[in-house]
Amino acid sequence: MASEVSIPSKFRSPLLPDRHPVQDFFVCNIFDAAPKGDMASMEHAVFGLGTRADTRVRRYEHNGAWVEIKPSADGLATIHDRDVLIFCISQLIAAINEGREVSQCVRFKAYDLLTATNRMTNGRGYKLLRGALERLAGTRIVTNITTGSKEITRGFGLIESFEIVRETREGRMQEIEVKLSDWVFNAIESKEVLTLHRDYFRLRRPIERRIYEIARKHCGRRKQWSISLDLLQKKCGSVSTLKDFRRRIRRVVELDEENDHMPDYRVRFVPRGYGKCELVVFQNRGTIPAPTSSQGPRAEIPELAPDTYHKARLACPGWDVRELEKQWREWIEVSGAEPPRNADAAFVGFCRKWASRR
Repeated sequence: MASEVSIPSKFRSPLLPDRHPVQDFFVCNIFDAAPKGDMASMEHAVFGLGTRADTRVRRYEHNGAWVEIKPSADGLATIHDRDVLIFCISQLIAAINEGREVSQCVRFKAYDLLTATNRMTNGRGYKLLRGALERLAGTRIVTNITTGSKEITRGFGLIESFEIVRETREGRMQEIEVKLSDWVFNAIESKEVLTLHRDYFRLRRPIERRIYEIARKHCGRRKQWSISLDLLQKKCGSVSTLKDFRRRIRRVVELDEENDHMPDYRVRFVPRGYGKCELVVFQNRGTIPAPTSSQGPRAEIPELAPDTYHKARLACPGWDVRELEKQWREWIEVSGAEPPRNADAAFVGFCRKWASRR
């Protein structure tokens, strides 16, 4: 593979080059898979935003959920290391959608992962992939975040283990086997995942990848969504000062205004006004495909039966079931999940889970 020409930063596009334009996205040996990210780690600051080894222990808390992250001597798993999880999640979700049996152990060709995630396929690309596997396996997490209606409060790795099945004489791995953590696998089985834009893998800056994930999780298909700058910093897991974080976000906004390069959402900045906080605003570009089923366009969720609200109040006493219904409908819309076949039973089940978690 030819080496990439070095171009002065002021002339570079904010997107990486599309290194494999002639191939379909996420082409695997058995099936094609759209890129998917688990919603829990899209919501919470699990991955580091730096490129240097970071061995600091981190703890984040928000709305009753907390995450404690303990890196290994190799450093914290980074937002670019997350590509491995996205690749594995995407394959398993595609298999589930085809009615296939899946397990926590995923075997794939290293080359397929590198091309699917727009990485270099030279020796350096394979070396960086090995480092990513080591950091993913070494980073340990303790959390009370719920995935698949299960609250896991024990320690676990982002991946439990990995094995390089074959390696060439030149030192390039050929096949890899990864065992996913219970936390990630529960999210896959429950389909608590969202589809990502292909250009996610072309974003140069870690901060751009992270704010895209946050927007994809919270804005979804809505026309617009905004978040205060200080809360965005917390969700990003940035350890820089607010002043430096503001500067980085402003740079992302400037580049997006010049190039329209951020996937799915425009990013804009609203400076502090009198009595108001600084806001980062995400505007939907209308590029997220509408969910479809094998029967055709995605069906609407029907109105619930009057008796369903009575059952919901019994399942979730003391809560405003109309507000819960609004949140339930928004969750299905944002996540892109197919409408339930029995909406009444699904809503009552949602209320039971809501009550059990509180």
